[in-house]
Amino acid sequence: MHKPKKSLGQNFLIDQNIRLKIINSLDLKPDDIVLEVGSGRGELTGLIAAKIKQVYGIEIDKRLYDLLTQTLSERKNIQIINQDILKFDLAGFIKENKIKSRIKVFGNIPYYISSPIIERLLNFRKSLSAIFITVQKEFAKRVVSLPGNKDYGSFSCFVQYYTLPRIIFEISKNCFKPAPKVDSAFLELKIREFPAVLVKDEGLLFSIIRGAFNQRRKTLKNSLLELVSPEVLDIFFKQSSLNPKTRPECLTLENFALLANTQYLLKNT
Repeated sequence: MHKPKKSLGQNFLIDQNIRLKIINSLDLKPDDIVLEVGSGRGELTGLIAAKIKQVYGIEIDKRLYDLLTQTLSERKNIQIINQDILKFDLAGFIKENKIKSRIKVFGNIPYYISSPIIERLLNFRKSLSAIFITVQKEFAKRVVSLPGNKDYGSFSCFVQYYTLPRIIFEISKNCFKPAPKVDSAFLELKIREFPAVLVKDEGLLFSIIRGAFNQRRKTLKNSLLELVSPEVLDIFFKQSSLNPKTRPECLTLENFALLANTQYLLKNT
């Protein structure tokens, strides 16, 4: 049995009941195609493959890749790929394999790179229907957090702009080997057909959101002095009916969109 590599953030799920809960949560259909991020030792890979059309497993660990290609060699609807998901060209892979339907992504991902993996996957969101991932419980709370909550921040806004996130269930740290220091959560990110709000410039929207939360203890007016003109802020506060002393964590995505669109229109008229 292969020992988990600490350098790769490997924590193998050993609880059979949780495995079955995950399989049920994926709502698998016979025609589904699943991209599994981090196939590990293949316990879930085989269970998923038994219910769907095709599983593509991304596994960065060469030892596990060799193990999987041997143990799953007779399963014709499983293909294991020895690559790093952060470098994997999913768009090129989809084109090369002539995949027409939207893909479901599933993974028990290394906690220390949860944000980069989600950002990477959302680059290919037009080819995906949903992302199901196991992450740290506290991280999951940040993703689903709403305005006014201390966990609400720029990453919450980023993920919620493109997806409908929800925590499906929590997982005790004792369900893994080796056991991580914290509990986990199984998270669904359902890809939106259209972004949550309409903006003229997505780059500007996210710059404003990041700028606001980088100095979240300041009022919005003070935290955005270098990004948004006083004139724009004055218009924004009048149109939104928000108090100029409002802090960033109280703003909804709609508020941020109004601010970004006001800035854009003033610059381009």
